[in-house]
Amino acid sequence: MRLHHILTEKVFMDKNFTIPVNEAFEASAADPSCGCPFCALYRNLEENELDLILGASMMEPDIRIRTNREGFCRLHYDLMFTRKNRLGMALTLESHLAELSDDLRDGGIGGGKGNKPIKRIVELESGCYVCNRIARNFEEMIDTAVYIWETDADFPAKLKAQPYFCLPHYRKFLQYGQKRLSKKQLPEFVAQCETVVNDYLAALQKDVSWFCKKFDYRYDGEPWYNSKDAVERAFKFLRSDIHNR
Repeated sequence: MRLHHILTEKVFMDKNFTIPVNEAFEASAADPSCGCPFCALYRNLEENELDLILGASMMEPDIRIRTNREGFCRLHYDLMFTRKNRLGMALTLESHLAELSDDLRDGGIGGGKGNKPIKRIVELESGCYVCNRIARNFEEMIDTAVYIWETDADFPAKLKAQPYFCLPHYRKFLQYGQKRLSKKQLPEFVAQCETVVNDYLAALQKDVSWFCKKFDYRYDGEPWYNSKDAVERAFKFLRSDIHNR
């Protein structure tokens, strides 16, 4: 049973996520401006989901049932709107609003206590079809990255060559390492990840500090070095860079 599970897991990962994970790590290793490889993977997933929901998936009955139920967060409404497919958006909204018109009724005047609309609106506020789809696949991608590190002798070198991992994805990467790796493997994995993050953090601190100094007249004649975009890079490091806006 255990062997079957391992083989099934390997086939699943090989087919689905090992290629995009490797490509993201290779791209960031070759060009540091690509940033955190997990942020790039998230953006690709998001782009694919937005293309699908306003394209091929839009009229599929099973997808429409889910979008009617889950709705979309404000961010993904905005990102769909910027894609300029207003008819696709309107068709999706038409059936969603029709279903909501029933869900929000709570017995009429004097009949209900407001519990039904409260419950339904809480569901909408806490859910999003696109977010849910991305989350499932993204978690698998992070797990796959640990799996590749464990099984592919070439992958640790790609990890060491990363410009940085943003802190939210660094946490997830470490957590999946704890779940998947043996007690013997884990310290080496953590050490490699830690080196990438700590080296970047030290450089980022230096750049942010120099950025601050440049607003002191005493440093007016000094060059900016690598600090002009230090604030933006700090945002991406601290909170990820996951949405194309």
